[in-house]
Amino acid sequence: MLGALAVTAAMVAPVAACGGGSTDEPGGTDISSGSRHLNLVAYAVPKAGFDTVIPAFRKTSEGSDIGFSQSYGASGDQSRKVARGLPTDIVNFSVAPDVTRLVKAGVVDEDWESQAPNKSVPFGSVVSLVVRQGNPKNIRTWDDLLKPGVDVVTPNPGSSGSAKWNLLAPYAAKSHGGKNDQAGLDYVRDLVRDHVHILPKSGREATSAFQQGQGDVLISYENEAIMLQRANAGADGPARVDYVVPDQTFRIDNPVTTVNTGGDEAAARSFVEYLFTPQAQRLWADAGFRPVDKTVAAQTAGQFPGVIEHLWSIDDLGGWKATDKKLFGDGGEITAIYGEEAGS
Repeated sequence: MLGALAVTAAMVAPVAACGGGSTDEPGGTDISSGSRHLNLVAYAVPKAGFDTVIPAFRKTSEGSDIGFSQSYGASGDQSRKVARGLPTDIVNFSVAPDVTRLVKAGVVDEDWESQAPNKSVPFGSVVSLVVRQGNPKNIRTWDDLLKPGVDVVTPNPGSSGSAKWNLLAPYAAKSHGGKNDQAGLDYVRDLVRDHVHILPKSGREATSAFQQGQGDVLISYENEAIMLQRANAGADGPARVDYVVPDQTFRIDNPVTTVNTGGDEAAARSFVEYLFTPQAQRLWADAGFRPVDKTVAAQTAGQFPGVIEHLWSIDDLGGWKATDKKLFGDGGEITAIYGEEAGS
């Protein structure tokens, strides 16, 4: 089954693949000029946030003479490019293991998590369910995704960090934080085998596929759901969407850090520090990302509807090192599920 998924996914045009800065876009804000320069390499989803945060940083005294180039793509793919030598000053990935790869490659310091507040996570999100406007299939819970005839879009965990978060949410809910491992794996197997029919490489490609009318439900970051809802509010047909935050879901932490082989580490650290300021935190919230500053989070809480009864985190499952190996590594249990379907 999944052999066909790869073919279908190849037909999905990425919305925000690797590329230059905002000056590449007609009418875009100039972010490239300056006597100093930083290369930002990130996963695909946060481009909407950086499109406002970078110009705001350039209006500060610290950032006024710093230009930026940007590259966006699937988190795992981006991490591997940096490990192979892609010129980089700052990375922002979907999951911590994509940073760990760079520690092993010697281009990120071992203590990167302690170099900025909140374990170097300046913003995040929660796993949500994007549905067609009016929610015609009445999707409310994780169980609803397994109803007959429900077609689910979620990316490939082999290349996409967002895919890992997407699957961790129902896994944690069904396994009660890993206490009943088999129940969580059974759910993921049923979901992948019977309801996932395309396999985009990144969260952004998955969003693009859903926009094009594929699937009934898109498992995604809440910020992607917000972006879709705003962008397509005046559209016709399947492009108009609603979204649901399940009462049990997963907290998404997206780390940022500097690369120790960059050309201007002082400028890179200055930008990372700015991401945690109240001004930047409000910009992240306005772009649909949940701020980590408690004061700003309280001030912007009304921008994030839904009642979450239990918000699971990666710490509940034993941390990324153990969880990634157990579920997503070469011999991981969820990796094996995808392998079963590829061979069927």
